[in-house]
Amino acid sequence: MSAKVPVRVDGRELILSNLGKVLYPAAGFTKAEVIDYYSRIAPYLLPHLLGRPLTVKRYPNGVDGAFFFEKNAPSHTPAWLRLVTLPVPGSTMDRDSIDFAVIEDLPGLVYYANLAALELHVPQWRVSARDEAEPPDTLVFDLDPGAPATVVECCRVALLLREVLAADGLDARPKTSGNKGMQLYARWDGRDDPSAYAKRLAQLLEKDVPALVVSVMARKARPGKVFIDWSQNNPAKTTVAPYSLRAGQRPTVSTPLLWEEVDGCRDPGDLVFTAPDVLGRVEEHGDLFAQA
Repeated sequence: MSAKVPVRVDGRELILSNLGKVLYPAAGFTKAEVIDYYSRIAPYLLPHLLGRPLTVKRYPNGVDGAFFFEKNAPSHTPAWLRLVTLPVPGSTMDRDSIDFAVIEDLPGLVYYANLAALELHVPQWRVSARDEAEPPDTLVFDLDPGAPATVVECCRVALLLREVLAADGLDARPKTSGNKGMQLYARWDGRDDPSAYAKRLAQLLEKDVPALVVSVMARKARPGKVFIDWSQNNPAKTTVAPYSLRAGQRPTVSTPLLWEEVDGCRDPGDLVFTAPDVLGRVEEHGDLFAQA
């Protein structure tokens, strides 16, 4: 189905196209279903995008085709979508600044879903009303298992990290990455440089449980262990947003979790959730990543 379909979303005029294109061939999941998922998850997803410059991974020919990261908003971006121009020192794009999109409403989300922007990535900081970068408000730990370790081992590390963070007065919230690992988030109060703080905690756990945890980035050190990637707190880096799709064989989602699920994980399949699964979960639990 290649016809262009005009739609009205919350008062905004949009043109949707190629709705029948299969973006996840192994699952038969179409572009229309991607747009439907993002439209239905929007009340839970949008608070985690609000004020955050967007980086997307676009898959115009589906997950088996070529993809590209996009930070700079496309030239055809509608005038009503918020753009912020931010400096990007050391950019590989050989430019001093980038016009980032900031998705704050359903029309913006549908616009990007129609571009086959399957994955939505955001930094741990927001921009102010004056379009200036604010200090980080979120601390993140990306837990990456080195085979044969899996998300099961990530859960063990997450529980240890939760205890250490709680001792420092920080309340951790877990989510799957939507791929093979998981992430822990905590509200950040600016007590320290977040990357330096996260690195110290990663090194602490590496010292305490060296058979399970590694804090260095060298891949040769990772087999059978969980790499705690503290560097995700660098202001130049982004992490996949809660409720974002991932571009795997199935339309899996970076899914907020209950701590009971983390504690009870015994098989990697226990923590794999697809778009339909997540829509059911938010009906049952609401937003498990909502700020307390």
